[in-house]
Amino acid sequence: MFTLCVKDSFSAAHRLEGYDGKCEELHGHNFLVEALFEGDSLNKEGMLVDFKILKNYLKDVLSALDHRYINEIPFFHERASSAEYMAMYIFHEFKKLIKEDMVSLKEIKVWESENACAAYGD
Repeated sequence: MFTLCVKDSFSAAHRLEGYDGKCEELHGHNFLVEALFEGDSLNKEGMLVDFKILKNYLKDVLSALDHRYINEIPFFHERASSAEYMAMYIFHEFKKLIKEDMVSLKEIKVWESENACAAYGD
């Protein structure tokens, strides 16, 4: 089994409605996102898939979040705008872009600071 990881970042604002603490107030983060993939077979170039393809897909997904107020995105109307739900959102949006025979998306990690992250995966 081979594993690949690509990273990118986005900046966004959110507030955790109903949270008892500072995070209930509007605030922002420079989020770092890691996408982890697995696969068994390499192509003729000796790769699972070209990193360039995965990085472009990640950039496409994150562009919908970049410089946005997360709470206004429809997915978050019925959910908290927590790092956990952001990881879930990114995971499902990324899965829509991956062709079945490419690789398997295993996990998305969303870092809201260098010391704290949440992950979602299969």
